[in-house]
Amino acid sequence: MATTQSNAVAPNATEYGGELIIPDEISALVLDPGYSVVRGGFAGEDVPKSVVPSFYGISNEGTQPRKLFGENAIYTPLANIEIRNPVGENGIVEDWETATNLWEYAITSRLTNTKPSDPINNGLNGKPNEINEEMEGVETQERPLEENPLIMSEAAWNNGKGREKPIEIAMENWGAPAFWLARSGVLSAFSAGKPSALVIDIGASSTSVTPVHDGIMLRKGVVRSPLAGNYISDQLRLLFSTAQPAIPLTPHYLVNSKTPVDAGAPSQATYRTFPPGTEPHPTFRALQEERVLTEFKESVVAVWGPGRLGGHQAQGGTNLDLARTHTRPFEMPDGYNQLFGVERYRPVESLFDVKMALSDASHPAPSANQTLPALVQQSLAGVDVDIRPHLLANIVIVGGSSLIYGLNDRLKNELEALYPGPRVRIFSPGSVVERKFSSWIGGSILASLGTFHQMWISKKEYDEHGAGIVEKRCK
Repeated sequence: MATTQSNAVAPNATEYGGELIIPDEISALVLDPGYSVVRGGFAGEDVPKSVVPSFYGISNEGTQPRKLFGENAIYTPLANIEIRNPVGENGIVEDWETATNLWEYAITSRLTNTKPSDPINNGLNGKPNEINEEMEGVETQERPLEENPLIMSEAAWNNGKGREKPIEIAMENWGAPAFWLARSGVLSAFSAGKPSALVIDIGASSTSVTPVHDGIMLRKGVVRSPLAGNYISDQLRLLFSTAQPAIPLTPHYLVNSKTPVDAGAPSQATYRTFPPGTEPHPTFRALQEERVLTEFKESVVAVWGPGRLGGHQAQGGTNLDLARTHTRPFEMPDGYNQLFGVERYRPVESLFDVKMALSDASHPAPSANQTLPALVQQSLAGVDVDIRPHLLANIVIVGGSSLIYGLNDRLKNELEALYPGPRVRIFSPGSVVERKFSSWIGGSILASLGTFHQMWISKKEYDEHGAGIVEKRCK
């Protein structure tokens, strides 16, 4: 039973998960960290206000390396700048110190008015020898989340340490009064308005299928595959390098000027040079090349359908021959341009048919059980047979890499061939923002519900039970 509050007395904002309600003027923060970007914002809002790249720069200028966060830092060709990511390609944090710095940057740079914590500890600003000694007296109330409870998302396959570390950071480093950890697949289902769904998340580093039933993730049905956005980029690199003649992949920062040329003709551009010893690290070029490939994927790449790209037409001829006539132009940063036909469909075809995958010594061909239809089959095989038809009728597709044209229709056709009996229905937000930020939006919805207040893990509970309380409460 909730206690009665006098109108003249403000509710105690430091008590959560119990009887008292969070004051209306205090909003929870929603943080959705991923391999590609970190999304942050206030609960109840439609979109995250803070979208920061997960990649960060290491500048070796000066006596000690400095960490540089934000788009301006990682897209500027500074001398010897190296690009890293605290999150592994499996979506699990590998460098907790840097991840903490990055998340704090995402919060303090756009969401709160508090100053970042001591630069000696967070690595956000300045060099150690430039820090004013007065920083030693920074008061505890300068911590970023002293007033705002925090809800964070996590991968469905997150490990024990990966689950406990965020609450330690939120409570001890940032002073959050309350915390909750939610599975990203469950949040994506909530964003679609579905308590039960089969969530297919096609992101940058991995594709996952998560069955959700009545708001609970069914752990045995969770499967994932590396065939996602980065894999499609690797397929494009192989396609460009093996073309005759090879298609150049020159990032924007290396081009000073360019002259228009005919389609297929060599580029005529002047290129930027760097004095010896000041060139950016190869990882910087790789990140800038990825930006070009992302433009290519967004404007040119499509999924072939109906049927498979390697199949035959009913009236004779092959789909490959037909694909050569479905061309679309694209111009590289150095001015090289071409009409792309089969090249539009080939990079993404192996998400459905591994026989069409391009491979070399460093990029082995994927296995048949890593394709999208196979992942759905494996996921459904791990759940109770009675709920499979309901999940097939509530498939939710999210993730930035799911925006490739024709992917939804092709997947629907493939699943209808595998499951001719049950009805297959695919729900996919039409808005690019909703597709990319689905798990953040789900967290925004969840944390703004009045009934969610009793779910928070309070600072008092954390002090009593330790970080292990996450495993018991956030299932």
